[in-house]
Amino acid sequence: MHNADSTEVIDLANHVDTSRPTMDQRHRIIGAEDSAPTDPGICGKILIGCAWALVVVTFPFSLFVCFKVVQEYERAVIFRLGRLVSGGAKGPGIFFILPCIDNYARVDLRTRTYDVPPQEILTKDSVTVSVDAVVYYRVCNATISVANVANAHQSTRLLAQTTLRNVLGTRPLHEILSDRDAISKTMQVLLDEATESWGIKVERVEIKDVRLPVQLQRAMAAEAEAAREARAKVIAAEGEQKASRALREASEVISDSPAALQLRYLQTLNTISAEKNSTIVFPLPIDIISFFTRPREPTNVPPKESS
Repeated sequence: MHNADSTEVIDLANHVDTSRPTMDQRHRIIGAEDSAPTDPGICGKILIGCAWALVVVTFPFSLFVCFKVVQEYERAVIFRLGRLVSGGAKGPGIFFILPCIDNYARVDLRTRTYDVPPQEILTKDSVTVSVDAVVYYRVCNATISVANVANAHQSTRLLAQTTLRNVLGTRPLHEILSDRDAISKTMQVLLDEATESWGIKVERVEIKDVRLPVQLQRAMAAEAEAAREARAKVIAAEGEQKASRALREASEVISDSPAALQLRYLQTLNTISAEKNSTIVFPLPIDIISFFTRPREPTNVPPKESS
């Protein structure tokens, strides 16, 4: 039990919070390259000293103002005299702020779902369709999401709408209906690249529904029905052709063996008797009729005289 607890402590100590920017990531913050070092200056030092004096004078009541708590899925980005505090975002747990000079923004790192409203889109083949989608995204860097964009969530949602319209506008209708996975992956890559500088990670994009005009639905249904009827006629014609060939081969077999016709006749009688019919039709063989229909040679013809 002690070993398991120690292993857990080591894992927590080695855990790296991706929401806290390193020194290499500081240049990603807009305006960071133009700002001076973190030295607050004389006025800043005076204000910070006054803030610490206020904390000491009002102790222990100042503890209720100076100590804040953020949840496991939250981070706090602290600004001291308008500048980012070194060390990146704070949390989870307890963190300390100075009264009057510190201001902090609470950032939620959980995945959010945005239901893109239906967008009227003109496809590449000039067909108007209504498409809606779902975007799953989260804040991957709390400091950048606060410092680089006024409202990261609203910006991501508006960009998702425009990206949906731009991507589907370059695809024909049959690709939109049959290749949704590729369209979703393309949108996810484009959104992720665009929102990287905002500290946003787009995890997944899904196309929910593609609504077609009623007239287009009727035209597509008529086209599909006509195609099915054409295939049915072709299949029926092929079946008739194969059946005729089989009958021809059967007739050749029967003509070679007259007994086969009699056996077939007996099989037909067996099938009729199994259905409990009261009437049985006896077919008259064609050979008998042809025997009576053949012209007979005259018997009383006088012989010819020889010269």
